[in-house]
Amino acid sequence: MADPKGFLKEGRQVASRRPVEERVQDWNEVYPDGIGKALLPIITPQASRCMDCGIPFCHQGCPLGNIIPEWNDLVWRQDWEGAIERLHATNNFPEFTGRLCPAPCETACVLGINQDPVTIKNVEVSIIDKAWESGFVRPQPPEWLSGKTVAVIGSGPAGLAAAQQLTRAGHTVAVYERADKIGGLLRYGIPEFKMEKKHLDRRLDQMRREGTVFRAGVDVGTQITGDQLRDRYDAVVLAIGATEARDLPVPGRELGGIHQAMEFLPQANRVALGETVEGQILATGKHVVIIGGGDTGADCLGTSIRQGAASVTQLEIMPQPTTERPSGQPWPTYPMTFRVSSAHEEGGDRVYAVSTKEFIGDEAGNVKELRLVEVSFEGGKLVEHEGTERVIPAELVLFAMGFLGPEKPGLLEQLGVELDARGNVVRGSDYQSSVPGVFVAGDAGRGQSLIVWAIAEGRAAASKVDAFLTGSTDLPAPVRPTDRPLVV
Repeated sequence: MADPKGFLKEGRQVASRRPVEERVQDWNEVYPDGIGKALLPIITPQASRCMDCGIPFCHQGCPLGNIIPEWNDLVWRQDWEGAIERLHATNNFPEFTGRLCPAPCETACVLGINQDPVTIKNVEVSIIDKAWESGFVRPQPPEWLSGKTVAVIGSGPAGLAAAQQLTRAGHTVAVYERADKIGGLLRYGIPEFKMEKKHLDRRLDQMRREGTVFRAGVDVGTQITGDQLRDRYDAVVLAIGATEARDLPVPGRELGGIHQAMEFLPQANRVALGETVEGQILATGKHVVIIGGGDTGADCLGTSIRQGAASVTQLEIMPQPTTERPSGQPWPTYPMTFRVSSAHEEGGDRVYAVSTKEFIGDEAGNVKELRLVEVSFEGGKLVEHEGTERVIPAELVLFAMGFLGPEKPGLLEQLGVELDARGNVVRGSDYQSSVPGVFVAGDAGRGQSLIVWAIAEGRAAASKVDAFLTGSTDLPAPVRPTDRPLVV
């Protein structure tokens, strides 16, 4: 245990963000010099708050099974090399999760029953940032090669985790990505102010040095068919994500200026990184309406503010959550509470319990207004409240309403994999699809979920692929998709 009285002596403290008026002028992370350095002055006393519980429920809250009490103790003792060794034992990419994960481990923290929980996520990102700075993160190439080949389709967190594990197990791994650069949503879906891409590039460089081969700009299913893929490789891992966006078929949907979030955000990311995008979708000087109240909506909010939007309104069909844990979501479950992201601190309005009725256009065929109505759920049904309709300005509308599963045309049709009722790829407890030798990891099989689940599933699928290729495996045992409830 770190400090037996740490949780009594120290209160919860998190890193201070840069002033709003400063950070909205650039695309850098919202913490001064990065969150790792911003946390260093306070992280040791924060780690001391960990009680090293007899039953550490933070393990249950974390899909990766991070050994949280151990690395909290090591940080308190200033053993940073030992801490990163413990952290990397369960998590390939803590620099990603430490910045992007909503930290279900913290809502499961035993201290959180009647106090503020341990700042687990902040300790995690401090460990990895300190490790990179100190040279503790080094390539781990395999000692021998198995002679087996694996194709990983998709270079998001699930694909990268699977690839790194399989490369270290001695297999020859090629990661395919249809975008022009590796990283999936980590690169083009996550704004720079949430995670600067230097963190991704640094980890990809490590993976290249270990032997993983990256093939960007290859649309598997078009440039390479499913049959060619199976002929060329001993195993295939589908980590293609859930990229079929949910739409909103209401009157006026055909108007110009209405886009999916994943049309808007990747363009903004490219420009923030110095690229040129012809015909870029811009919020500059416009009244922006974001439909969807989750993390993607918040990313659109922060991006719109940095582009100089005239106003930003974020709509959510559900009622505003409470600030306290709801009675129906007791500890240690992940509660749906009111949260304020860094983007929400920067501006914009959040409107709850409303539904979009109609998009209203101008003479040029572009959206100019949005008609909405207040709603509530009664008896499990959505009920509109009479007399509550109103019109708000909307010159750019962004859909951030989630995803319906992986794209079906192309690769999935060519492989002939079975799909479930939700449109996800069916897989067994061994992560193998209905097609022998074709495995599935992450959102493509689980459905839209968290980055921490994607990495966990990538690691789990890798162990099953290794066993399939060699008959046994020393890679960490998997987390089966049915073992734990879906956390969103």
